[in-house]
Amino acid sequence: MLGTGIMMGGLLLVVISTMVGGIRAALVSLLIVGAALGLLITKDKHGFSTLQRLSTHIGWQRAKMAKHNLYRSGPLGRTAWGKFQLPGLAAASQLSEYQDSYGRPFALLYYPSTRHFTVVINAEPDGASLVDEEQVDIWVAHWGQWLASLGHEPGIVAASVTVESAPDTGIRLRREVGNNMVDGSPAIARAMLTEVVQTYPEGSALVSARVALTFKGTDRSGKRRKEDDMGRELAARLPALTQSLNATGAGAARPVSAQELCEAIRIAYDPASAALIDEARAQGMPPELQWTDVGPAGTQAFWDKYRHDSAWSVTWQMSQAPRGEVFSSVLSQLVAPHPDIDRKRVTLLYRPLDAGTAARMVEADKRNASFRATASARPSARNLAEARAAERSAQEEARGAGLVNFGMAVTGTVMTAEQIPDMIAAIDNLGATARVLLRPVYGSQDSAFVAALPLGVVVQNHLAVPAGLRESL
Repeated sequence: MLGTGIMMGGLLLVVISTMVGGIRAALVSLLIVGAALGLLITKDKHGFSTLQRLSTHIGWQRAKMAKHNLYRSGPLGRTAWGKFQLPGLAAASQLSEYQDSYGRPFALLYYPSTRHFTVVINAEPDGASLVDEEQVDIWVAHWGQWLASLGHEPGIVAASVTVESAPDTGIRLRREVGNNMVDGSPAIARAMLTEVVQTYPEGSALVSARVALTFKGTDRSGKRRKEDDMGRELAARLPALTQSLNATGAGAARPVSAQELCEAIRIAYDPASAALIDEARAQGMPPELQWTDVGPAGTQAFWDKYRHDSAWSVTWQMSQAPRGEVFSSVLSQLVAPHPDIDRKRVTLLYRPLDAGTAARMVEADKRNASFRATASARPSARNLAEARAAERSAQEEARGAGLVNFGMAVTGTVMTAEQIPDMIAAIDNLGATARVLLRPVYGSQDSAFVAALPLGVVVQNHLAVPAGLRESL
C-alpha cells in the first residue's frame, strides 16, 4: 500500500515537474521517486526493507544522542523519587493483589498509558518424556482449542507464554533433604543424601512456564474500569481459565501472587540475586519485595545487546515462522537449557482476533494468495503452496476455528560480556533446529527485553506509529 502511494504520488510529481521545469526537472523527480521505491522494495532475508533498516538506525542514533539508552535508578539514580522502578515500557506499571473465587492470591498489573490489566498464571508442564504420542496429540489439540477460545473471551487483548530455563542453585534440594532427614538414621543413608545434595545441582537446570493474559480496562461502551472492578471480575474468571489450561499439558496451573511476580522480575534483571532469594526462602524468611524495588539499579542498551545490573542479555525476534508441517517437538531444543546460556527465555506472543476480524483476514489472505498464484502462467511452488494454505485456513475458520496473530521473542542472558559470542552462536543453532528465522532486535534491545518478560506488555500499543496504520502499510 505504501509503495502504491509512493508510485502514484511520484507520477503526479513527475507530471507537475514536466509542466513547470521541463525535461530536466522531470528526470530529477523521476530519479528521486525511483530511489524511494528502491529503498522500499529492496528487502533482506528477514523481510525488512532498506527504508525500515535506515529508519531504525536513525531512531537509534537519536535515542543514543539523547542518552535515552541509559537508565539509573535508586537513591543515587536520576529519578527524583529514589526508587528502583522498572525501566522503559513497564515504568508506569502498577501492581496490586486480589484473591480469586478459590481463595488463591493473584497479582494484577495495570498499565495506565494503554489501560490494560494483566494477570499471570504459573504452569507446571508435564513434559513429553515417556508420554505416548496419543497423549501429546490430545494436549496439542486442547492447546489449540484454548487459543481459539481466547477470541471469545470478553475484553482480552493479548496472551503470552514464557518458558524460562535457568541454573538451579541447589538450595531447594538442600532444604527438602534437610527437612526430611531424621536424627538417628543410618550413617550410610545420611552420607548418600549428603552426596546427592552436593553433586545433583551441578549442571542441573530449573525450567518454569508462565502464561500472561492482558485485558482491556474499558467496558463495551468505552468507559474506564477501576482497578477494584477488574480485580473482582477477574477473580471470578480465573478459576475457569486455569482449569482449561490443565488439559493442555500445563499441569496444575495457578495464578501467580504479587510476591512471586516481584521475585521473578527482580531475578530477570539481576540474576545474581537468585541465590540470595532462594537462600532467604530456605531459612524461612522470604524477602518482602515491593513493585518499586524490583527494577535494576542501572541499565545500558546497545545496538545489539543489553546490560542490566549483573548480567548481559540479547533478545531476538522471530521474522519467519516454520514452513510446512509443524510437529509438537519443533521448539523442544529451543526451550531446553543450554550450557552456553546462563538464563534463557522463549516467549510466544499471541493476539486473539474476534470472529468478524478473523473472517475478513482469512478471506483477504485467500484473495491475495489466489491472485499471486494466477498472475503468472508458470507460478512458483511457493505461491501455489501459499494459495492452498490460505484456502485451508479459510475453510477451517468457516467451520468455527479461531485465528490469532502470533510472534516469538527469545532472550539469552549471560553473566559476562565474554560469553556473548558463544551465546549468540548457540541461539543461531537452536533457531535452525526449530525451523524459525531469528533476528536480533537491533536498536530496541531494552524494549524487547521487557516484551519477553511475563508482564503482558502489548508492544503494538506503545509504538509511535499506530499498529493499525503500520499493518495497512
